[in-house]
Amino acid sequence: MTPQPSDQFIDDVKVALEHLYDFAFLQKLTLAQQLADSNKRPSQTLGHHLRRELIEAIEALSPEPGAAAHTPDMRQYNLLQLHYVEGLTVQEVGQRLGLSTRQTHRSLRKAEESIATILWARVQSVATAVSEEDLSAAQLSSVQAEFAQLETTLQPTDLGQLLQEAQKAVAPLAQTRGVTFQREEPWPRLVVSVDTAVSRQLLVSVLSRLIQATQQQTITIQGALGEEMARLTLTFPVSQPLALNFVDDEVIAPLAEKLGWLIEVAEGNGRYQLQLQIPLHGPVVLVVDDNQGLVELLERYLTGHNCRVIAANSGQEGLEVLNRTTPDAIILDAMMPDVSGWDVLQTIRTRVETAVTPVIICSVFNDPELAYALGASHFISKPVSRDQILTALRQLNVV
Repeated sequence: MTPQPSDQFIDDVKVALEHLYDFAFLQKLTLAQQLADSNKRPSQTLGHHLRRELIEAIEALSPEPGAAAHTPDMRQYNLLQLHYVEGLTVQEVGQRLGLSTRQTHRSLRKAEESIATILWARVQSVATAVSEEDLSAAQLSSVQAEFAQLETTLQPTDLGQLLQEAQKAVAPLAQTRGVTFQREEPWPRLVVSVDTAVSRQLLVSVLSRLIQATQQQTITIQGALGEEMARLTLTFPVSQPLALNFVDDEVIAPLAEKLGWLIEVAEGNGRYQLQLQIPLHGPVVLVVDDNQGLVELLERYLTGHNCRVIAANSGQEGLEVLNRTTPDAIILDAMMPDVSGWDVLQTIRTRVETAVTPVIICSVFNDPELAYALGASHFISKPVSRDQILTALRQLNVV
């Protein structure tokens, strides 16, 4: 049986929850260091990692679909969401949940103890794992380990533009080797959901390997768009077999695996052909909310459901995103400081590109009638759960 967390550990968790959005403060906490080895990503600071652990612990308390609002689990989940994630005062939370101030404080303490229990178990599991397996510095810093933990942010991207940037990066090397690139026309419009930085590096690595494997050749690049994949085919003549093994390449292989790209190679009739197959992915969902923690929560809700999330942290930023792309659905907060969600919704409905785009209003103000009158497709009252979001998107035929 795992020992229960001490009162000091519970108090440390409470302090961290109270500073959920203050990364500099979280960074200095002992709790951040204790959880440092719990699936921390290389790109994250200790403060960012601690907040991620706290929010995931809150989500772990989310009750099963259909649970009654008055059950202890649902009460704890709602208390934590409203007070720490949404930022409501204890008094406001009590009013929302129909509790007295004393009841709210008592229930909130129990919820904090539940979060502490979850985090304490993680601390103990990390300590056990470290004691059982002595990983060397070489193993921890291996290329495979780095890529396995690489954090990617996917967004709609013009693959042709990305390819141009990669060609520009390798241009000096190509000039030295006498290698040129030629695109076959007509070139299709290839828009895919990818992490631009990681994808660009993968393309640079592929082109660099090809250039170094030959000289005085023209590499022909052809683009094609399928139902589920975009394809880039690179072809050039060869006078002798090329020693290129992309499957085992320590840089290209893990990057391709991380992005979900498929690489196929073929040689025959004096020609060498390399084909990159890039998933188009599923629908793009724009989340517009000034609560960064909630945005990250919604991103996790949609992970693994064939969705790619674009985040905007204000109404104005959301409108700017819509100037560049048309998402398949929009999750929109009603109350934001600069441009309100209601204003954003009305603007969305007046634009031809987004006039029929499904919009889910997600708000602490329980006013679905107003939302529907202004053109919302669905309304969800905060705090929001994973099942509510997924159910709404399914009902709207987005996922």
